[in-house]
Parts: sequence; C-alpha cells; structure tokens
Amino acid sequence: MEFGITFKGFVSPERARALVRQAENAGFTYCWFYDSHILWRESFVAMAMCMEHTSKMRFAPCVTNPNIRDWSLAASLYASLALQSNGRFDIGLGRGDSSMRVMGKKPATLARVAEFTEKVKAMVRGEEVTYEECASPVKFPWADGYELPVWIGAYGPKALKTAGETGDGVILQIAEPSLVKWFADQAISAGQEAGKDMSGYKVQAAAPAYFGDMDYCIEQTRWFPAMVGNHVADIVEKYGSDSGLVPRSLTDYIEQRRGYDYSKHGQSDNPYLDFISDDIVKSFCVLGSVEDHIAKVKNLEEAGVTQFNIYLDSGDEEEIIANYGRYIIPEFSK
Repeated sequence: MEFGITFKGFVSPERARALVRQAENAGFTYCWFYDSHILWRESFVAMAMCMEHTSKMRFAPCVTNPNIRDWSLAASLYASLALQSNGRFDIGLGRGDSSMRVMGKKPATLARVAEFTEKVKAMVRGEEVTYEECASPVKFPWADGYELPVWIGAYGPKALKTAGETGDGVILQIAEPSLVKWFADQAISAGQEAGKDMSGYKVQAAAPAYFGDMDYCIEQTRWFPAMVGNHVADIVEKYGSDSGLVPRSLTDYIEQRRGYDYSKHGQSDNPYLDFISDDIVKSFCVLGSVEDHIAKVKNLEEAGVTQFNIYLDSGDEEEIIANYGRYIIPEFSK
C-alpha cells in the first residue's frame, strides 16, 4: 500500500514546502495537487517548487483535463517536470469538472480523454504526434523516452471503462471499501477485455482523513461527500438512479441534494451541505482513532486499493501526516 497527500492551491508556498518535507520523511510516496487554475493557483508551478524540496516523492495533478491546455504544451510541461525531478512525475486525468464548469464550459468527452492519454504519452516519450488542433506533426527533440504514468479519475461505467482501457491506474474519490471494489473491478475488467496486462494496474482511493472524536471528525470533513455528490448527480442524470449501473448505496444519499456552488468546490463553506448525513461522511472518509484508521485502510487494501491519498483540506495537516508516519504507514510496511 502506498500513501499520498493532496493539496489545494491556496496552501502557502512556505507551508507546502514544509508539509512535503514532513510527508516524505513520514513515508508518504506521492503528493498530488488539485488542478483548477481559476479556483486555485497554478498547480504545476507548486509541484516544481516542491520537487526541489524532496528526493523520492512523486508528484501529479489530481486531476488535470484535456481541454485546459494545448496538448503539445501539456506534454512539454509533463516531460519537463519528469526530467527535472529524475522521473518523479505522473498525471491524474479527468474530463474537467470544476476547471471547465467554473468558466461556463462543458467537460471533455471520454473519447477526448482517451485520445489525450495516448497522444500525450507518445509526445513525452519523444515520438512524432499529430492531433486535431495542430496543423503539423509535433516531436520534442529533447525528450528522453520517459513513460508517463496516467491515472484516470472515474465513477460512471463509461469513465471506468476508459480508465481501464487507457490508463495506468484509476482514481476513485471515495474511501468506502465496497464501492471502491465495485468501481475498481469494472476498470480492471475493461482493461483485461481490451487485452491489457492489468497485473500492475493502480487503484487509488482519495478522501479526507481526520483524527479525534467522531462527531468532530464528521463536521471537519462534511464538505467531502458534497463534492462526491456533485459527480454522482452527473451519473444519475446520465444513467438514472434505477438503471443498475450505479449502486443504490451511492445514489440514495443525493436525493435531497439542492445544487452545487462551483466557486466553493471542495470547500467546507460550500452552501449545499445539508443533505449529507453523518453515516455518509463516516463511510466516505477515514475518521476516528488510530485503530479506526488502520482498520479502514486495511479494508480498502482488501478491496484492491494500492494507494490511499489523503485530501489535506480539513485542518490539522501536520498532525495527520505525523500520525500516519508514526502509527499507520508502518502497519502497511511490515
């Protein structure tokens, strides 16, 4: 089991540098950044900075999308970061939820996500590539053959199929073990049906973690199921709540949902939190005592998770990292 942390762009540069150093020393192997350039500061600048203050930790956006940058610019950016970090760079990729919608634009299609994955990986390797927006073939003479790992964020059946067929891993923004297994199995099956070797396929569960009294933990992390609910609402609109393509346990909790404020995406002061029950928060997050965390992460591991990625958005970030380094991570390295 690997462990990661995720930042939003409003963490100060000084604090980001201190937290990544602490996290690497505690045994975390990944640092992810939200990539939504209007809501938060540019994530790739922060990643480049943090790379210079670590030696082993890998970095990636969680997640970027195909429509926010020209593909040659994106590939050049990724290859450059991989080169200057000695190969410590991945990408997380999605359709572009907040990044696109906060500008009043639609997210990318899944076909575009798949094509972007293929074309950008090829450019990063140094191959000659053509794509729709570029009149001439693109080839980086300085590329060194880096094989860019691509993780694809998914919930719905078609997105999970794309993640399995084209990605090196899947990002599941939830820490409920039975749902994680349900999602991951679909991605892995799709990859196998496409003829891929899925033995090294990565499965990430991304969610907040918090220590202390359960009632207090719940209030600190109530924002998270609202963010998940925003994605679930899209799936229900597309497939219907009774289609059998999405578990009722995932769709039932959004029945009283009234909306979503993208300007408060992933933040505790989002006005649309009243439909979130305590049980849903406990189910979707990793909360409570050290023993509670160990038990929940072990359940995630049994469900097929290869990385637990903590959203450091709820306060007490230093304490969370310290507790994981002291008590949790050692339990998974025995």
